[in-house]
Amino acid sequence: MQLTDIARRFIVHWGEMGSSWGVNRSVAQIHALLFFHGQPLHAEELADTLGIARSNVSTSLKELLNWNLIRVTQVLGDRRDYYETSGDVWELFRTIVRERKEREFDPTVRLLGELARDPALAAESPATQDRVRSTQEFMQTLGSWSEEMLRLSPATLEKILKLGAQVQRFVRQGEADATSQAVTPMPPQLPPF
Repeated sequence: MQLTDIARRFIVHWGEMGSSWGVNRSVAQIHALLFFHGQPLHAEELADTLGIARSNVSTSLKELLNWNLIRVTQVLGDRRDYYETSGDVWELFRTIVRERKEREFDPTVRLLGELARDPALAAESPATQDRVRSTQEFMQTLGSWSEEMLRLSPATLEKILKLGAQVQRFVRQGEADATSQAVTPMPPQLPPF
């Protein structure tokens, strides 16, 4: 498959972003190609199009399958496995958040809970105990919030995000107004005549 300049730029950038997020460049580029193309592709086509080794494609596809970011499909009359991804950015976002939470966030929350319940924590300074417990509480709250957000439909989630941005602008404006009033000197009061 020949890539257009737009497709090439998108795929290269997605690979760079993936590297910044701790995802193998090939994994990110394969996902980008499947997303951009919007049609199922087989491993040989992915390897040829991206110019990467077939073994690298195979490993990358396994990782994408483990992350639930792609699925295997079949094409009538062809025995090869084809791979596709969702074209819905909200579905992809929710999948990535859910998977990262499960792999990275939840183990930390569990460890903090174990530490908070461990009698040995009492031997640490009160400030350290407070930091461990407040970190646990913060992460539990954030985890509960993210679970609630993941239950929402994409349309509702989008509305909440837009509303949140409006609330932030309103709050920032209020803070700016309060700051400007606090800095602006009051004119001197004249005695009444």
